[in-house]
Amino acid sequence: MIRFLLPLALTVLAALPARAEVEIQEVTTPGGITAWLVEEHSIPFTALEIWFAGGASLDQPGKRGAVNLMTATLEEGAGDMDALAFTRAKESLAASFDYDVGDDTLTVSARFLTENRDASVDLLRETLINPRFDDDAVQRVKGQVLSILRSDAKDPNDIAGRAFDEMAFGDHPYGSSLNGTLESVAALTREDLVQAHADTLARDRIYVGAVGDITPEELSTLLDRLLGDLPETGAPLPEDVEPELTGGVTVIPFDTPQSVALFGHAGLDQKNEDFFAAYLLNTILGGGGFESRLMTEVREKRGLTYGVYSFLVDKDYSDLWMGQVQSANNRIGDAIDVIRAEWTRIAEEGVTEEELEAAKKYLTGAYPLRFDGNGRIANIIAGMQIQDMPLDYPATRNDRVNAVTLEQINDVARRYLDADALRFVVVGQPEGLSSTN
Repeated sequence: MIRFLLPLALTVLAALPARAEVEIQEVTTPGGITAWLVEEHSIPFTALEIWFAGGASLDQPGKRGAVNLMTATLEEGAGDMDALAFTRAKESLAASFDYDVGDDTLTVSARFLTENRDASVDLLRETLINPRFDDDAVQRVKGQVLSILRSDAKDPNDIAGRAFDEMAFGDHPYGSSLNGTLESVAALTREDLVQAHADTLARDRIYVGAVGDITPEELSTLLDRLLGDLPETGAPLPEDVEPELTGGVTVIPFDTPQSVALFGHAGLDQKNEDFFAAYLLNTILGGGGFESRLMTEVREKRGLTYGVYSFLVDKDYSDLWMGQVQSANNRIGDAIDVIRAEWTRIAEEGVTEEELEAAKKYLTGAYPLRFDGNGRIANIIAGMQIQDMPLDYPATRNDRVNAVTLEQINDVARRYLDADALRFVVVGQPEGLSSTN
C-alpha cells in the first residue's frame, strides 16, 4: 500500500514504558554505519528506522515527482520476486515494511519478529539494493499518483499549500509538490526511477534508529548486511533557501462556501538558541489547542472559525512560522484582521508569567507520552540524529523547556513575530478581500 505523507509521522507497534529517559546506545558498524539503539528484550520484536537525508528535494530538474514515485514502487517487487511474490514473502514472515518520502527525507520503517529477523532483513535488503521497477508496477503506481494529483487540484487546502510554497521558495524543490505535476509524472520513465534511487539511497546520508530485541553486536552485523552494498555517495544535497515572502494577501478564487487561509513568514531553525523560547511562544500563540490566544480570540470570543492554529516549520534548508484558518466567505476577512492584531499584540506586549508556566506544564507533561512504543521511539531517535541532537536529549529536553524565562520568551516575540510580514494565501470566495502587493 502506498502512503504519501507530509512532514514526519510517528507510528507504534509494540509497547515500552511511557518515559522519556530511554537509554540510547551509539553503535558503529565495521562498515562505518552509525546507528542509535534502545535495547528492549521483553518482547521478541524489533523496530528499525532508516532515514536518508535529501528526500524529494533531490528530484532532478524536469523530473519532479521521480523520488516520490520511486519510493512508492520499492515494495512492488525486488530481486527475483514480482510484486505479488514479494507481498506473499513479507506476509509469511509477519514483517512490516513501509517506505515514505518527504521534502527532506526518505524513510524506511521495518518491523520484524526476532525469530524471522534474518529472513526479514534479507527481504528488506532486496527492496533497497535490487528493486525491480517493473513496467506494470510503475504504471500502476503512477496511475495512483496521478489520481492523487487530480484530487489535490480540487482541494482548497492543497491549492493554498501549493501557492504558498511557490511564493515562499520559487524554483527551489520546496516550491513545488513532491508528488510532481500531471505532466512531470506522466513523463517519468523507469530510467528516471533508477536514477532517483541512486541519487537518494546512499550511505553518506543514512541515519538509523533501532528499538527492541536486538543487541549492539547483532544490530551492527544486520546493518552492514542490509545497507553495505548501497552506493557510497548520492546526489548533492540542496542549498539553503530564504523564504521570499512579503506581507499581504493573495486570493485564489475557488467555488466553496468557506475560505481556507494559510499564512506565515520566516521562522527559525531548531538548532537556534532561541528555539525553545519560540516553541513555548508558539504554544501560547496558536499551538496549544483551545487554550491558545488565537483560538480564544478568533473562535471563542468572535465565533469566526472552528479552529485556528500556528506552528513552526523546521525544514532542513529553510524555516517558517506559519498558521492556518478556515472561515465563511463573509467572515474570513475579519478572522485575518484578528490574527494580525493578535500577532502584533503578542510581539509588542509579550506573554504573562501565567501563560508561560501553563505552556511549560503542557509541553513537559505531554513529552514522555511520545515514548510509548518501539516504533515511535525508533522514529524519534532517528529524527534526533538528523537534527544533530545529543544522545541525552530525551532526558534533558524538559529541562530546556523549563529553563526559558519570561524575559527570553518576550524578547523572542519582539524579534521574530512580525504581523506586517505575514503573507495570507486565501482560497475561496472571500467577501471584501482582494489580493495585495
